[in-house]
Formats: sequence, C-alpha cells, structure tokens
Amino acid sequence: MQEPLDIDISDGVAVWTINLPDVGNAITGTDVIAAFERAVDDTNADNAVRAVILTGAGHIFSAGGNVREMADRQGLFGLDAVDQRHGYADGIQRIPRALQRCEVPVIAAVNGAAVGAGCDLAMMCDLRVAAESSFFAESFVQVGLIPGDGGSWFLQRAIGYERAAEMTFTGDRVDAATALEWGLVSRVVADDVLLDEAKALAARIAKNPPHALRMAKRLLTESRSGSLDSVLNLAAAMQPLAHQTSEHKERVARWAKR
Repeated sequence: MQEPLDIDISDGVAVWTINLPDVGNAITGTDVIAAFERAVDDTNADNAVRAVILTGAGHIFSAGGNVREMADRQGLFGLDAVDQRHGYADGIQRIPRALQRCEVPVIAAVNGAAVGAGCDLAMMCDLRVAAESSFFAESFVQVGLIPGDGGSWFLQRAIGYERAAEMTFTGDRVDAATALEWGLVSRVVADDVLLDEAKALAARIAKNPPHALRMAKRLLTESRSGSLDSVLNLAAAMQPLAHQTSEHKERVARWAKR
C-alpha cells in the first residue's frame, strides 16, 4: 500500500510529496491528514532537518477535496451537518494546526493546480515557489462552499485582504505570473527546474544553525498574530539561548577574523 505522503530526507532538507495523483493529490482523506501530522512530529524531533519542501506527485500540487467523494456523498461529505462540523475539526483542520507547529521553514513547490484546499495548503507554507504552468484558485464559492480549512486566515496574510477577497469572492484562477505580481509566490520558474530551484532555496536555509532557524520560525509565527510586546518578550527570552549555542560562538569567531 502506497504512502499518501512520500518523504525523502537529504542534506538537512526533507521533501514531502503528496502521492495521490489518481485523486488529484486530495488532502481530505484521514490517511493523508494523519501522514501530515506524523511528518511534522518527526521533523520537529529531528534536529538534522532544517527545511521542508512540500510538492505534489504528477502535474497537480493539490486539488484540495476529493471531488469524487464529494459528488457521491462519501466519508465526511455524507455526514449530517452536526457531524460534519466535528468532521472538519477532527479532519482536515488538523493539517493547518500541524503545519502551524512545524518548527522548520516549509517551502511549497507548486507544480501545477493548487485549488480549493490545495490553494490553502500552499498558503500554510512559509514560502512558495511556483512552476510556470501552475495556478491557484480559492474556488470554494464556485461550488457553493466556503474555505473550511483555515484558508480565510492564511490567504489574507499572504496577499492582503483585498486580493484575498477577490480570490475568495470570485473563485477565479490566478496564474503563476499574477501570483508573482501579487506576492502570492516569491518566484516563478520553468516547470522542469521547479524542484531544483526549491531545493536550492532550501539549501540556503539549511546551511544556517538549526536552533537559530527554529527560533526564528517560532518568532515569525508568533508575530503574525501576537502584539509587539509579546513578540519582544519572546525575542528577549530566546536570544540569550541563541547566544549560548556553539554554532553562534563559532560563527561569530569566524566573522571576527574577517
């Protein structure tokens, strides 16, 4: 039985590949959700991992929900309203919670369509690199739904309220060039070099001391919703720890010699 999330670790970089191309790399299945949680927990426990790349198998990043199950009213989509509410909280909403507690930077290598919850999945990552053929669509409203996975929280933090509103209220596609213009992604590259470019970015991150990286990630995460005072207090608590690490002392010594 194939794993829904294929994981390969090399030189401090973990590549997570959603491996469900037959269903558009849908992420609503319980096995996929549990795989994301395990991947985050394993990453947090392994100080050798300093960056993660998330991509999709085949030519789709993620179509989000399993459309076949939605149409046939299977699984979550066949429950009554009360049970569905709990199904979202105990189901797909576990993915944003898991990624939010991932201690290392996560790069989305968007290799094709990122639609609905697949679009939101890319927004849950810290950085996004997109293939030229890729596109994004916050398409829920077009099928009479809303973002049930935290997309309304993540999307506006990536591109601001007005752009997020345009994507949410129209459900229209945003191509890679527009995504770059809007700041939805940090770069757009040729399809055949997408993973290489994502790995090059991850390598630039992974060359830095692991403890500092994880603290910097935590500080940025807290800064998205915390007050200035709370962030300053957290920084004041973390910085003395960073000063005591061997990596800091060694690197400062090297810089001083220059």
